[in-house]
Amino acid sequence: MLSKLHRLSKSKEIEKVYKNGKSFFSKTLGIKVLKNNLEHSRFAVVVGLKVSKKATKRNRVKRQLREILRLNLKKMKSGFDVMVITLPGVIDKKYDELEKELFSNFKKLDLL
Repeated sequence: MLSKLHRLSKSKEIEKVYKNGKSFFSKTLGIKVLKNNLEHSRFAVVVGLKVSKKATKRNRVKRQLREILRLNLKKMKSGFDVMVITLPGVIDKKYDELEKELFSNFKKLDLL
């Protein structure tokens, strides 16, 4: 689980990233990034109803993405608010495939 320090939890902050953030979308994952004035990066993972109607499947994807982020915090640049948005089709991906796609998106946004 991501520590409280690395979570983007307030709705105003998430809305700010969503409206003003630089974005990159691939087939099943989207990333929105906005620079913050902190010494650490904060993350939010969004999995909507369009991905799956079943909460258990949505929660599984959220847990996997958060774990990928937690294990690789040291590789990422600090000082950013990052929102990971999932798109339909992400349910079929395995952990390794999720990790590869997430990091290819991060590389394109110069976050690694």
